[in-house]
Amino acid sequence: MSTARIELTTSVQPNKPYLVKPQATFLMCPPTLYDVDYVINPWMAGNVHTSSRTRAAEQWQRLYEAASKIANVELVEPEPGSPDMVFTANAGLERNGIVAISSFFHPERQGEEPWFRRWFREAGYKIVDIPRATPFEGEGDALFATAGGCLWVAHGPRTTLSSHRILRDIWDIPVVPLHLIDPRFYHLDTCFAPLEGGYVMYFPDAFDHVSLHRIEAFYPPEKRIIIREAEAVCFACNAINVGRNLILNKIGNRLSVELEQLGFKVIQVELTEFLKAGGAAKCLVMKLSKHAS
Repeated sequence: MSTARIELTTSVQPNKPYLVKPQATFLMCPPTLYDVDYVINPWMAGNVHTSSRTRAAEQWQRLYEAASKIANVELVEPEPGSPDMVFTANAGLERNGIVAISSFFHPERQGEEPWFRRWFREAGYKIVDIPRATPFEGEGDALFATAGGCLWVAHGPRTTLSSHRILRDIWDIPVVPLHLIDPRFYHLDTCFAPLEGGYVMYFPDAFDHVSLHRIEAFYPPEKRIIIREAEAVCFACNAINVGRNLILNKIGNRLSVELEQLGFKVIQVELTEFLKAGGAAKCLVMKLSKHAS
């Protein structure tokens, strides 16, 4: 791991045009303390302390600049002892000014909870704490349908089925359970992405048959974007979507062409240093419904 001093900027440089003006808000955390310190998912195995903070900072900066072109970006400061705070999608789930703070399954990440709770409290959000006995890992495992009609929530490696009732009651919204069965895709946002226009991008082999039936009952065939395994392991589904803009890790030409033909603007940002910890573009942002106060 490089020990070089890291300087992150917040300047946004001109680049190829995007399709919409900022209309969303995301929470991000600079990777100044990021590292693979432990193994709590298959991607981390063999990668402990192999990530370069210099390269991670460069990649995060490019993602920050890309996100800033299509959204407002708020920042939370990283805290010592929490190298995975950079993956802010796991901090909780927010809607209408209410945030359900995650109750992390692994002790290695539980130290993040008070820091995220403090940030949301100071920013003026109403906070709901999920009980420790009910593991729930935020936007990593819970994604609102783009039309707002339901909340897709995974259960499996990190989030328990018992958390779904709590989420349903918080927002009074139907919750659709999806069972994750491949340990490589331990969070829902690594294999499933509801997109604008009523589309969904997903890797079928990550789900059991009941869950696939639920997905296919909700999305008609012409709205399903099927991800192949070679694309899935590049975290193609781990995409930031605002309007018809999609920011994601480097993907193959086949998928990029398919998405462009459907009217999406595909912005690819290399995120190899974060894949070593099991995350990519979507893992590095948490969607918010308002600016911090």
